[in-house]
Amino acid sequence: MSMLYDEGQQAIATESRRVLDARTSKDRLLKLLEQVGELDQPFWDTAVEQGWTALAIPEEHGGLGLGLVELGLVAQAAGAATAGAPFLTSGYGAVSALLGSRNAELQARWLPRLASGEALACVALAEGNAALPPSPSVIFAGGTLMGTKPAVTGGIKADIAVVWASSGGKPALVLAELAPAERRALNSYDNSRLYADLTFAGTPATVLAEGDAALALARDVLARMAVVAAHEQVGGAEALLHIARDYAVTRKAFGQLIGAFQSIKHRIAEMYGLVEVARANCIHAAASEGTAEFLIAAADARISATEAYDTNSRDCVQIHGGIGVTWELGLHLHMRRARSLAVEQGSLLFWEDLLVNQLTGEAA
Repeated sequence: MSMLYDEGQQAIATESRRVLDARTSKDRLLKLLEQVGELDQPFWDTAVEQGWTALAIPEEHGGLGLGLVELGLVAQAAGAATAGAPFLTSGYGAVSALLGSRNAELQARWLPRLASGEALACVALAEGNAALPPSPSVIFAGGTLMGTKPAVTGGIKADIAVVWASSGGKPALVLAELAPAERRALNSYDNSRLYADLTFAGTPATVLAEGDAALALARDVLARMAVVAAHEQVGGAEALLHIARDYAVTRKAFGQLIGAFQSIKHRIAEMYGLVEVARANCIHAAASEGTAEFLIAAADARISATEAYDTNSRDCVQIHGGIGVTWELGLHLHMRRARSLAVEQGSLLFWEDLLVNQLTGEAA
C-alpha cells in the first residue's frame, strides 16, 4: 500500500475533524472527568451517525469494508478533540478478535451490532503490569469464566468482552457477554475511559482461539488496538502543538512575544519533531496491516506516539505558565488523556521490550 493518503482517505480525515470541531464541548468533557462511569454520549452518537463504528468491519457484516488506515484517521481526529469514549479502539479490538477466530456464528451475531453501534465491546487482556500475561489468572473451564480482570477500559458500559484466560493450562482467548458479570467502576485520573474491574463467577463464554493460536491472535489484537491508540495520541500531541504555538505568538513578556525566546521556540520545534516522527510511524504501521512486519511497525508507532503525547502535554503546560494548570484553560483534558493512553494497550516498557525482542530475533 502507498505510504501517502489517497483522496478518499484525506476526505475522511478532513470531515472527521470538521464534525468533531463542531460537536465537541470542552465544558462537557471537563465534567466527565469528575463523573464515574459516564461517556460523552454526543460524541458516541456522532461516531455511529458518521459510520465510524463500521469502518473496519466487512461489508457482509454491515460494515464499510475499509481498514486500519481509515480508522486511524478518525482516531487521530478523536484524539485532537479528546473524545470522551474509548470504544473506537476497544470495539476494533473485538472486531479483530472475531474476524481472527473465523467463528462464523459469532461473527454473524456480533459484527452487525458492533457496526451499527448497538453493541459496545471491551478487550480484557491485561492483569497487573502485564499487558499479555503468560499465565492469566482468569480461568475458562466448562464454557464459563472465573476470576477478575482489573481496570478494563470501557468495561463499565460494554456489552461483550474479549478475555485473555487460562484453559487447561493453555492460554485461551474467549468472548463473554457481560450482563451476568459483576462490574466495579473505578474513579480514575481520566474517568471518560470508563475503567472497571470485571469479575466473572461462572460467566458463560465462547472460545475464539486456544494455545499458540490464541497467543498469536491476542498479540495481533493488542497490536491493532495499539496502532489506533497511537493515532489518537498523535492527534492529541498535534493539537497541543497548535495550542502552544498560538499562545507563543500572542502572549507577551518583557515587551516582546514569548515565541521570540529560545526556551520557547526551541521547545515548540521539538514538539513539532515528535509529532511528525510519530505520525510517520503511525502511517507506516497502518499501511503494514496484515504483513509480517506489522508487529514491529505497531511497536514503533506506539513508542513514538506515547513519547510525543506525554512530552507535548507537559511542554504545552509549561509554555502557558501558571494559567496552564487552570481548569478554565482545559489542558487537563490532554494531560489526563496522555497519561491514560500511555498505559492502555500495554505500557511503554512493554512495547520497548517487545520491539527489542523482535529485532534481536530477526537479527539472529
